[in-house]
Parts: sequence; structure tokens; C-alpha cells
Amino acid sequence: MEGLDALRGFALFGLFIVHMPELFELYWAHPVTDPTQLLWHDTIFTIFAGKAFALLALCFGVSFFIIMDRSAKRGQDFSVRFVWRLVVLGVIGLLHGLWYRGDILEVLAVMGLFIIPFYRLKSNGLVLAIGTFFLLQPWMIFQLVNALNGAEWANKPFGFWSGTIPEAYLTGKSFMETVRMNWVDGHPFKWLFMLESGRVSQILGLSLIGMALGRIDFFGQPDKFVRTRIISFLIAAVLAVVLFFQKDKLSGLMPDTVAMARPLWSSMVASWFDLSVMFTLMMGFLVLYFSFAHKVLNLLAPAGRMTLTLYILQSIVFVPVFYSFGLGLHATMSQSTAVLIGLAAFAVQVVFAHLWFKAFLYGPLEWVWRAATYLTLKVPFLRK
Repeated sequence: MEGLDALRGFALFGLFIVHMPELFELYWAHPVTDPTQLLWHDTIFTIFAGKAFALLALCFGVSFFIIMDRSAKRGQDFSVRFVWRLVVLGVIGLLHGLWYRGDILEVLAVMGLFIIPFYRLKSNGLVLAIGTFFLLQPWMIFQLVNALNGAEWANKPFGFWSGTIPEAYLTGKSFMETVRMNWVDGHPFKWLFMLESGRVSQILGLSLIGMALGRIDFFGQPDKFVRTRIISFLIAAVLAVVLFFQKDKLSGLMPDTVAMARPLWSSMVASWFDLSVMFTLMMGFLVLYFSFAHKVLNLLAPAGRMTLTLYILQSIVFVPVFYSFGLGLHATMSQSTAVLIGLAAFAVQVVFAHLWFKAFLYGPLEWVWRAATYLTLKVPFLRK
């Protein structure tokens, strides 16, 4: 499954290269206006923002199937153990969220609980249909219909619109004050955004599609899906281009005389654009990976095998770089500098992953997660 590991490594790169110019969420305190710096920002965000996160959710679904399927072949039902595995991930996410409010591990852990019942569905087509249904943002469609009909609740502005960057992140010198704000302000804000923006629906849909891809062994039998990858890439790329150039016109189809009609519709169109770019990136990556670019792209595989460790390590290193309890560079670092540092830092992470796996079987946090899942310390760690 090196192809899946490499893809997960690519998703990790995309997430990190968004976090860097985003200054780990502090960019929004003072957005840039310089055209050159804005170009750096817009380029990175157009390609990766909302897409890398979605790609990780899809890989999460594939991994879920692989774990469940391997246990089933041994005659074991892993469902209860997988719930516990998600609880452990959720605890890791909660702790990480005290350091960085943008943690996504907790969200993946909670949403992972909802995909377990779908494992029982035998029809792959039905799983794909349900996954696609959730990608269409059914709750937003329901809210939009009610908004057009004048329902007061449906026309209330998104709560996350009023969100602000806590002053503790920008000027406070106390680390404990940052931790406190991450819990009392950052934690509820994260969930509010995930719910109102439709991210939770997107995660569930992508996880189900990932599970379906795992069932057909999409990554394990690459020769079987050559045409599928190419055709999917072309369709997704065309759709992404159309949505990119027509999204303003599409948004204009909804009247702006109803308070939330256009914002809801625009949010849905934006989410579909993100998904089209995500599938373009995914299929394009796999087309190249399973052809002439295999050796180069496979360099990402070790990073993909220790995604949990590297994801947390990224924030451990760079949150103090931007936040006021550390170097406080959020107000002075340019977008171009942040991106270039991000590229160099991720290259270091890839080298670190390659060196690590010469001596160890799992990344450090991956080993902790596995040991906690099975409630034993007898999980092999050193490579013999």
C-alpha cells in the first residue's frame, strides 16, 4: 500500500503548506494587501486549502477499511476495538488542541464513529451513493430551502463569521493564557466552523468513498484501474476549471434579497470546487505515481506512514514561531517567506521520516496509538 502512504504524505504536505502562510491561523488578524504577497497566499490556498484536509479524510476511510478487513480475515470483529482506537485518537486531538486550536484529529476521531455502521453494507454502489449524498451538503440544502421560504432560523448569519483571533495569541506573553484560550474559545469555534461550513458532512462523505475505494483494492491493484484514474482525473480537472471561472456567476443565480440564501449557496459551490480540485490532485498524483514519477513521489511514502507524528510535530515547532508566547512573527513574516520556509521544513520532515524507518517500524506517536489501541506495550517498535 505504498501508493496510499505516498498519497497520505502528499496530503500532509498540502495541509502544512497551507498552515505556513496562514501562520497557523493568525494570518486573519492582519491579511496582506501587497499584490505580490497576496498572489503567494491565493495560489497556495486555491490549490491546497480545504483540499488537503479533504484528502486526509478520504485516506482515513481507506485505512478504516484496511484495518477492519484484515481483522475480518483473521475471524475477528474489530468494531469495538476501532471505537476505542478512535477514542484514543480523540484524546490525542484534545491534547493537541490545547497547543493549537486548529487541530483536526479530534474531528476525524468523532466523525470516524459514524462510518463504522456503514461497514456492514455489502453494496459498494450504495456506499458510494451515500458518500456522494453527504458531499452534496444535504443540511445546507435543507437550510437553503427554509431560508428561501423565510424561516427565521435559516436566515441567521453563520456564527463563525463573528469569530476573532484572541488577543492572547497576538500580544499575550503567557503560554498558559494561550492554552486557556485554545480551550474556552478555540475549541468551540473549531466545531462551530466545522458544522456550519459543512466540513463534517464532507468528512463523512469522503470517508465513505475512501472505504469503497479500499473495498475494490483501488490502491493495492493499480494496474486494474489505469483507465479509471485517467478518466477520473480528466473529469475532475474539467469540473474544477469550470467551477473556478464560473463560481461567481453560479453564486449570482441565488437572490441576495434573502439574508442567507446566497451565502449558503456560495458556500456549497465553494465546497464543490474544493472537492473537484481535491480529486484532481488525488488522481493526478496517482497517475504520475503509478507511471514515470513513481520513484520521486514515493519519497513521500515514509512521511505518509508517520502522518500523526509529523502533523503534531509541525505545530509543536511552528506555533511558537508565530504566536506571541514565542517569537511572535505573525505580524512580520511575509507570505513568500512563510511558504519557502514551509517547503524547506517539509523536506527536512521527509528526510527525517526516511532515517526514522531505517531503525523503527512505526512513527513514535503511531506506536503509542497502536499500543493504546491494543492496551499492550508488546507492540514491536525497533526494526530487527
